[in-house]
Amino acid sequence: MQAIFIEAGWPIWPLLFISVAGLAIVIERMMALRTQLNIPPALIHDVRRHLRAGSVDSATLALIAKNSPLGEILAAMLDKKGKSEAILRQTAEETAGDVAYKLNRYLPTLAMIATIAPLMGLFGTVVGMIEIFASFQPGNTDPGALARGISVALYNTGFGILIAIPAVIAHRALRSRVDYLLFEMEQSARSLLKQLTV
Repeated sequence: MQAIFIEAGWPIWPLLFISVAGLAIVIERMMALRTQLNIPPALIHDVRRHLRAGSVDSATLALIAKNSPLGEILAAMLDKKGKSEAILRQTAEETAGDVAYKLNRYLPTLAMIATIAPLMGLFGTVVGMIEIFASFQPGNTDPGALARGISVALYNTGFGILIAIPAVIAHRALRSRVDYLLFEMEQSARSLLKQLTV
């Protein structure tokens, strides 16, 4: 592996850096977007229990909000308990917007990595071609320099594509995961809205 990086020349190092950054983002987001972390199964039942018991005070609201992203939405709605349906709905939507922003964190960076990796690989190709032409002299061409230029060109192109494909797949998968979580949170918020407006 080390030999490949040496053969690929200096343009491979920025590609290696963004590949490590992309992998770190994917791992962090996979951990952060777990269902149990964002939509705890017992949360909606706990909220209903507090409502039935009439024990929705500021301490309880703070505890619910700290519980999870869904807890933030439900706590914001509970804080407006007794208000009109329109106010409750608006509160839920505003809080859900904040939650969606947090869930989508780093995904634009992952999309950017998927976009720029092939371009950086292409840049490495151009550097390799420059090395080829720089080594070319009529009647006295150095085969070693020619081979090195071709290596730089091909390794960088291949590595750029190799980074981009998994980054695109991971980005799409994580976006789908965020959409699923937001849909489930919306369903829970609707359920609470019905209970609060009865």
